[in-house]
Amino acid sequence: MRYKELILNRYRLLIKYIGILTSGIGAFLLLPLLVIPFYPEDIVHINAFLIPAVVLVVIGYLLWKFTPEGDDDVTLSLKEGGIIVLFSWVIAIISSAIPFMLAGKLNFSQAIFESTSGWTTTGLSVVDVTQTSHIFLMWRSIMQFFGGAGLVVVMLSSILNPYGFGLYNAEGRSDNLLPHVKKSTKLIMYIYGGYTIAGVLLYTLVGMGLFDAINHAIAALSTGGFSTQADSIGHWNSLPIEMVTWVLMILGTINFATHYTLLKGKFNIFFKNGEIRLLAIFIAFFTPLIGYFSLSNLYDTLPSVLRRGFFEVLTATSTTGFSLGEFDNWNTFGVFALILLMLVGGGTGSTAGGIKLYRIYIMFKSWLWGLKEYFLPENSVTGNYIWRGEKKLYIKGEYIREVANYIFIYMLTFFAGVLVFLAYGYGLRESMFEFASSLGTVGLSIGITSPDAPVVIIWTQIIGMFLGRLEFLVIFFALFKMISDAKYYVTSK
Repeated sequence: MRYKELILNRYRLLIKYIGILTSGIGAFLLLPLLVIPFYPEDIVHINAFLIPAVVLVVIGYLLWKFTPEGDDDVTLSLKEGGIIVLFSWVIAIISSAIPFMLAGKLNFSQAIFESTSGWTTTGLSVVDVTQTSHIFLMWRSIMQFFGGAGLVVVMLSSILNPYGFGLYNAEGRSDNLLPHVKKSTKLIMYIYGGYTIAGVLLYTLVGMGLFDAINHAIAALSTGGFSTQADSIGHWNSLPIEMVTWVLMILGTINFATHYTLLKGKFNIFFKNGEIRLLAIFIAFFTPLIGYFSLSNLYDTLPSVLRRGFFEVLTATSTTGFSLGEFDNWNTFGVFALILLMLVGGGTGSTAGGIKLYRIYIMFKSWLWGLKEYFLPENSVTGNYIWRGEKKLYIKGEYIREVANYIFIYMLTFFAGVLVFLAYGYGLRESMFEFASSLGTVGLSIGITSPDAPVVIIWTQIIGMFLGRLEFLVIFFALFKMISDAKYYVTSK
């Protein structure tokens, strides 16, 4: 009986947290209304945002206020944090789709696709931006801003082991910048917000209009990739604009703990971080390869080849999804190189998606450690570590197995999604490219994603984006936890 009461108290606390987040999501829905004074014609869409915003704020308040008090002096496990994250993200995605439907812009599946793409910072879109009003373009960017930061990143949680569990990490965070989690999340928001403002200023200085600058600074830093132009960054054909985008994409794909190291002026330690080194290696390795084998026949000059190659390698690795042009005239080598980069993705604890550079680096280092140990005396003891942020992180064998298991699940999911695409008659390279972009929350498209895509394909991409952003295990843990608790509560006496 005591355990049943404990379960009840814990779920009361979870409901209160979910209520707070639900009200917060309702408040987010009011933010696009700020564009109305600048674009008065968009006032016709005010109810599409106002109605769901009021409903969510009221529901969230009622959940928080009238749920019986539980024990709030507790630490949340990864599984319990996962329950909050799972429900909060589902609520955010569904409620964010409502304005598109109320305004008659999209049907249900399309609206869910667009909001999932926004919150997961993917950037794949079924919206025709040339026919979309400013209020909806801004709403897409707002989703990417808060999706990049994370819905629960400002909530207090606890770290239960050296690799980070709890509510904070249930949303894919492991960048504990300061000993106190609440201070860490505040610092993350200061860094994130400061970079966004700087991005807006830089874009305007190099000739981009203010509205476009706001949207693209958010999309670049959140590695989201939603653009206000049909041709994305290629619309401007401007090297200065591309250079600003380079900087923001790189910042967006770096772990926030590593940002903190850089901002403290610890440059030597910053460049010791494995993710930074691996990112530099990938860019330096794939840019000339793609340029030579794929782009040399498409562009007349070496600078043009390197300019396009560097941008597309960076946008794929950072999982941003901006582009300078189409990919239908790329050869198979270039397409598969981008698929590989999209699968790897950016930094852990950043706004980027994919398997993450950190995990790839761990697996590479484990291979080197194994090779090294082969030549060491039989009874020798070694401490294997990597730099993470400004600290050494010692890696044990069980953690390497966890990383390997995650990569296995990721690739299994990838091939399952590709099979769905193949079943609908799409080619292998197109299927791999499009689902790698969905699962890696990248946003690059080879032409499959469109309002006319089959419903099953749209929902396959929705599931891929959702799993890719919340990193599989959190969702599985949350579901198993709820099923286990419900079973115990019902069957026990």
